[in-house]
Amino acid sequence: MPDARQDAQQRVDRIRAFREQLADLERDEVLVLSAEQRDRLNEHIDRLQKQLATDFDVDVSTSQKQISLGMKIVSALGGLALCTGVFLFFYRYWGLLATPVQIAILVAAPLVGLAGMEFSSRRERTLYFTALIGLVTVTLFVLNLIVLGQLFNIAPSPNAFLAWGAFAMLLAYTYRLRWLLAVSLVGLAVWVSGTTTVSAGGFWPSGFDRAESYLLSAVAMVVYGTLSRENDFSATYRLCGWLTGFLALLALGTAGESYLAADPKIIRKVYQFAGLGSAAGAIWLGIRRQWNGTVNTGAAFFTIYLVVRLVDWWWDWMPKYLFFLIAGGIAAVLLAAFRKLRARMEAS
Repeated sequence: MPDARQDAQQRVDRIRAFREQLADLERDEVLVLSAEQRDRLNEHIDRLQKQLATDFDVDVSTSQKQISLGMKIVSALGGLALCTGVFLFFYRYWGLLATPVQIAILVAAPLVGLAGMEFSSRRERTLYFTALIGLVTVTLFVLNLIVLGQLFNIAPSPNAFLAWGAFAMLLAYTYRLRWLLAVSLVGLAVWVSGTTTVSAGGFWPSGFDRAESYLLSAVAMVVYGTLSRENDFSATYRLCGWLTGFLALLALGTAGESYLAADPKIIRKVYQFAGLGSAAGAIWLGIRRQWNGTVNTGAAFFTIYLVVRLVDWWWDWMPKYLFFLIAGGIAAVLLAAFRKLRARMEAS
């Protein structure tokens, strides 16, 4: 359903662009349709748009797309607010309940959330409320394992992140919800990191300090998102992969510890240049594949890496006015390079 809806939305966008271009051509008297041709064309387009809107609930106008974006933002913020409310409610009243009542609530709460998702998904096509309920359901499942672990004195383990990630991924693929897929990928990345750290003989939370354990997950997500044919999920895999990898390289290039038995200064330098290179590679790949999200993410982290490196290299000893002049000059050089790249793309 989401793949078909995305295709329908793209078709409606092309129709709207066609109408705007046709209006420009008629205004410039390059192509002028007769009254009969214009009426037949408008009738066909209106009928097609109405059919697509009825079948897939697509946004026909620009204002509708803006409203839909606002609905997505409200849905995300509402989900976060509800999750926070659920957590605070448990924190406030949990100690007043008897242990059997606590266990019953922990078991029943995610099941109620699942029932709510199924009920909502059958009555809406946009799945905004379903996504909102899904975030709350995942939060309830997370609290379920945490509190049950405390009640029965179970030692913390990275395997909890595997359970949380698998649960969120199951919901994401069942209802085709990208928000839940992102939550799932984060949980699975933490699980891979913790498992790798334990295999190396460390305590699993130390994986947050040695960010190399996240690079494997990052590469796997980017590769899968690049090769996958899932139109509605592949971009989410790529975005989560790039963000995970870039943040890991940023941590390793600044103050992060490493599994490598080498001089820490050399290791940091290697990861610093690896971060710049990977960000540049993301920009190149995004341009080649026309992936705007990849281009924007790569450009953002390339800028972050560059600023961090300039501050690290020059800030302490260089006059501040000279530092900002050089930074502005580098920005101008990068802008010229991007303009040249854009011109080459237009020529090809």
